[in-house]
Amino acid sequence: MFGDMMNMMGKLKETQKKVEDTKKRLDTVLIDEHSNDSKVKVTLTANRTIKTIEISEDLLTDKEQLEDYLIITLNKAIEKATSVNEAELAAVAKEGMPNIPGMDMFK
Repeated sequence: MFGDMMNMMGKLKETQKKVEDTKKRLDTVLIDEHSNDSKVKVTLTANRTIKTIEISEDLLTDKEQLEDYLIITLNKAIEKATSVNEAELAAVAKEGMPNIPGMDMFK
């Protein structure tokens, strides 16, 4: 039993390292999103850090319209990045979970 416990602890440490490595890798995964008419384009990492924002010249004269475009486009990009982030981290966590009776939450 003690050997099983040590094996489980080792596997958990290994999984923790893999999760940290995955988080670092997600800083390099870029998510591109644009408004329907491509007047606003944003790029962010899968860790939801904004990298670039491109704005069409014709939006610069209408502050309210620009704000609306930014909100909609950024929210879509954040939603995509969150999906990628959660899927990647869940896959790593599931892979590294020890087989503990009653802890089958990832099935």
